[in-house]
Amino acid sequence: MYADRATVAARQLVTDLLVAAWVYVSVTAALWVHALVRRLAVPGQKLEGAGNGMADSLGDAGRKVGRVPVVGDDLTSPFERAARAAHSLAEAGSDQQAVVDDLATALAIGLLIVPLGLVLFVWLPLRIRWIRRAATARDLRAVPGGRDLLALCALANQPLRRLDRIDADVVDAWRRGDDDTVRELAALELRGLGLRGS
Repeated sequence: MYADRATVAARQLVTDLLVAAWVYVSVTAALWVHALVRRLAVPGQKLEGAGNGMADSLGDAGRKVGRVPVVGDDLTSPFERAARAAHSLAEAGSDQQAVVDDLATALAIGLLIVPLGLVLFVWLPLRIRWIRRAATARDLRAVPGGRDLLALCALANQPLRRLDRIDADVVDAWRRGDDDTVRELAALELRGLGLRGS
């Protein structure tokens, strides 16, 4: 028994829902991986915070020591060097965060390329092609001679076992313009696209 209109429509709906679920799961997984990798930036954040805090404290201490009469300028130099070293630690922490952020983004994009590529370059073109075919078939159903063209499409596209159910010599009946055969062939083509037969 060939697939009827309801079966074709149900198959298309299930396929659409599976594609939507596929996209949702892919995006969710990519976001999860991004968040997981971003956790690696926590040590860099702590290092940056500690380095900045230490640099500020050393800078304050150096300024206070600099106010000591006679020897203040000599005592300031070690504090300034230590503050610069602390700033270097803070920059290293910031650089580590940037690398982790880049890695998290690259991994998330890498996880999305294949699933979304399949949707955009495989499923979507097929779906658009079906929409166009179904719209054309629906429009043909309403015009004179359209039923004949749909019958010809059925002869070209439908499996032989389905054609044989209509008439044992379906091609001859179509050539003769047998109204019942043409109508059944057109309806077969429409049902194959998930549309109501003419």
